[in-house]
Amino acid sequence: MTGSEERLPTTTPLSGLHLLLTYECNYACDHCFVWGGPSQTGTMTIEVIERILGEAGALGTIEWIYFEGGEAFLHFATLLAGIRLARERGYKVGVVTNAYWATTSADALKWLQPVAGLIDDLSISSDAYHGSDEGVNAPEIARRAAEQLDIPVDFISVAAPGICDTPGAIGQLSAGESAVQYRGRAADKLASLVEAKPWEQFTECPWENLRNPERVHVDPFGNLHICQGISIGNCLERSLVEVMGEYDPDGHPIVGPLLCGGPAEIVRKYELVHEDGYADHCHLCYKSRCALRERFPGVLTPDQMYQEPKETNASR
Repeated sequence: MTGSEERLPTTTPLSGLHLLLTYECNYACDHCFVWGGPSQTGTMTIEVIERILGEAGALGTIEWIYFEGGEAFLHFATLLAGIRLARERGYKVGVVTNAYWATTSADALKWLQPVAGLIDDLSISSDAYHGSDEGVNAPEIARRAAEQLDIPVDFISVAAPGICDTPGAIGQLSAGESAVQYRGRAADKLASLVEAKPWEQFTECPWENLRNPERVHVDPFGNLHICQGISIGNCLERSLVEVMGEYDPDGHPIVGPLLCGGPAEIVRKYELVHEDGYADHCHLCYKSRCALRERFPGVLTPDQMYQEPKETNASR
C-alpha cells in the first residue's frame, strides 16, 4: 500500500484480505470448514503472495492482511516472506495458528522472534478441538511468548455444538460467530449432534456480508472466496481489481439466491432434493452447494473445501 501504487476505484468497503497460505494442517479438526488435514494439498508460493499483495494496493481500501490455513506455520519460510512483503507495503498483518510449535517456552520464543515487530495480531486457536499434546498447553505457552515479545495476541475459541457465546478473536470472528458452523468436515462429523431445524427457516446468510464484503479469502490456487467454498473469480487468471470490480452479487449463481432468500432459496431455485431439517444455515448451504458442484465447478471450488483428503494421519 505504498504511495507509488496506483489507486483504482472500488465499489466495496473491502478492508481485509485473508491469504489461505495452505490447506495442509497437522490436525484434522472435526469442526474445520476447509477440510484441513495432514494429507491435504495446496500451498501458496511466495511469487503468488507477492502478486496478490501488489494487486491489493490498487484497490486502495485494504488495511489488513491475514495469513491462515490450514496451519500457516507449517510453511514458515513462505509465511515469514509473506509477512515481510505485506509489512513493506504498509499493511497491518495478522496470523492465525493452532500454536502446535509452542512445545516449550524456549521453542515458542524461537518461532516467534523472527515475526516480532512485524505482526499486529497473533490469533491462536484454543478450544476443545485444538487439544494440547501430552499435557502441553501450547496455546498458553504461545501466548506468554508473544506477550514477552510484545506481539498482540488473542484467541479463537470455537464452542462445542449448541453453545453460542464463546468469544472470538480480533479481526476474525464476529460476535456470536464462534459457535460451530456446520460446513465442511463439521457438516459430516458434528451436525448430527444438534437438533435439526426446518430447512424453510434458513432464509438468510447470517455470517457474511455478501453484497459488500469487508473481507475475502484467497487460496493457493487463486480462488477468491466470498465465503469459503464460494468463489467469485480467480486472481491468477484475472487481477484482484478485475475480479472485485466485476463481482455481481445478484447475478452470482450462489450468492444471488442467498441474498434473495438464504440457503432455502438455493434449494428452491435449483429444485434440490433435501432433508426436512438441518443443523443451521451453514449446514443447509453447504449440503446444497455439494449437490451443485458439477453444475458450477468454477464457483464451488476447490475440492479442498468440499472433501476429506485421501489420507488423514491426525485428528482432533
